Amino acid sequence: MPAIGEKPARAISGAESLCARFRDVRDFSKLLTRDLEAEDCVVQSMPDVSPTKWHLAHTTWFFETFVLKKFVTGYVPAIPEYAFLFNSYYNAAGTMHRRDLRGLISRPTVAESFRYREGVDRQIEDLLASASEELLDEVAPIITLGIHHEQQHQELLVTDIKHVFAQNPLHPIFRKRAQEKTEPPPPTTFVDFAETIATIGHDGRDFSYDNEGPRHRALVPKFSLGSRPVTCGEYLRFIEAGGYQRPEFWLSLGWMTINEQHWEAPLYWEKRDGAWWHFTLSGFRPVDENEPVTHVSYFEADAFANFSGARLPTEFEWEWAAQGETIDGNFVEAERFHPAALASQSSPSPQSSPSGRGGREAPGKRKLVEYRSTGAGSPASWSAAGHGGSIFQLFGDVWEWTRSSYSPYPGYRAAPGALGEYNGKFMCNQYVLRGGSCATSQSHIRTTYRNFFQPEKRWQFTGIRLARDAA
Repeated sequence: MPAIGEKPARAISGAESLCARFRDVRDFSKLLTRDLEAEDCVVQSMPDVSPTKWHLAHTTWFFETFVLKKFVTGYVPAIPEYAFLFNSYYNAAGTMHRRDLRGLISRPTVAESFRYREGVDRQIEDLLASASEELLDEVAPIITLGIHHEQQHQELLVTDIKHVFAQNPLHPIFRKRAQEKTEPPPPTTFVDFAETIATIGHDGRDFSYDNEGPRHRALVPKFSLGSRPVTCGEYLRFIEAGGYQRPEFWLSLGWMTINEQHWEAPLYWEKRDGAWWHFTLSGFRPVDENEPVTHVSYFEADAFANFSGARLPTEFEWEWAAQGETIDGNFVEAERFHPAALASQSSPSPQSSPSGRGGREAPGKRKLVEYRSTGAGSPASWSAAGHGGSIFQLFGDVWEWTRSSYSPYPGYRAAPGALGEYNGKFMCNQYVLRGGSCATSQSHIRTTYRNFFQPEKRWQFTGIRLARDAA
């Protein structure tokens, strides 16, 4: 038994582990801003984008509001007005400043926002250091939610600063990255999956968001899934075939949108001297035809699928295909901040499946084509050989649009209070995306993770994987 006044071993190890995780994630937010100037951190380039400074302060407000105010007796915020400025959409937590006006707020300064973070961080760490076992059991789930919430905002910080920099004719560089020579990926093949009653949703172990449950069964008719994401080169053929001028490929609302917005290519693409270039977080560069296409809306993804004689997968098909898959890929921790060509991914070890990085055989599917590494070192070169049906790049690189509307699973109920506003209130007029992107944290993503955006949104790293109905 512990001595009087000594905390139980479980509480000590749990508190220390949680505190270390908290500190790591908070430090990574700061790392993402290391090459930004104060002027970069205050710009709001469109209503969907928030200034970097706001992300830093809002994630801090989350811990102050839902942890310190609730669990620290007599807690008094140093600056009470921050509760109004940095609330996002939690109506139960109080009133909030208008989202589209965040870029008009020059104070607090960037330096003051960092000091706000440091002050709240110290108090969170002090709370965890002194927490009893009972208090830790109560506070740990909220801090864990706050950690994952911050990882979401880290992704938004990256995508938002890209949109900000893209407005600048100087083409600022967020993070330098050398140009690399890439190899063409193998042709897309379609991997067959047998009809099944799949178990969908999170199993309740470890962390998940409420929209990932309840776990339930869903009928998944037999289907075929594309072996890899669609590349820029494949999308270029859609453009060159007049895809943006041919209404037969487009949903009615999509056709209206591209004409109103004068879209001719993915976001950030620009034609110069007859060649396509695009803005990246490493500068303005020629479009690499071997990389996964990104910054496309649901409308564009659906139109490309129609052009290709295919369709987008449902989210249940995607999750069934991904079950049992190792969550590995090009995530934000690599600090590449751009999708990578399949041939640029690391070679598989000799003990791994010959299908290579992120590839596996699906139950009940027809053998198709197997990819093997033909060169040593990285980047690896890939070639088609033999037979085997494998799926690549399910995780990382680009969020993959599905044709599934974002709606509740059977039996879903949002939690009460402000934290219950986290996901359920958005289940309208949005589509589900799966798999994470080059701006997503690897420790944040799950096979059951359901991202969601309106069909016209393009500023996230969104891409395309094709599917087909069974023949």
